[in-house]
Amino acid sequence: MSALLDRRNFVATALTLLGGAAVTVGCGGGSSPTSPTPTPTPTPTSAGNVAGTVADNHADPHVAVITAAELAAGGALTLIIANTRHAHSVTLSSAEVTQIAAKSRVSAMSSTDPHSGGTEPHSHLVIFN
Repeated sequence: MSALLDRRNFVATALTLLGGAAVTVGCGGGSSPTSPTPTPTPTPTSAGNVAGTVADNHADPHVAVITAAELAAGGALTLIIANTRHAHSVTLSSAEVTQIAAKSRVSAMSSTDPHSGGTEPHSHLVIFN
């Protein structure tokens, strides 16, 4: 439990330091033909947004953010957590989005995607709240 709290504190501090910077997400490697197209992630520090903690993250980290508008809508979501190297997707049901908006803890596994050249397929556990 303390390792999770330490990781949460690290991620929270890192996100605070990033402030309003344009944040893209991902980990090492290159784009895979089967990976979703990398896209910028909403700023985690914007009012009402919720950032998830990505387990087994990389030096060039994935960041999972649900915007305040997405939380208010309460619909199912597929988040793309990516950078210019490769991407993962995280699918959340409308019930899970509603739970996250209510500050309940929700865990979801990302898609399994490789680094560049198709090596090291892996996934990440993402925990919200």
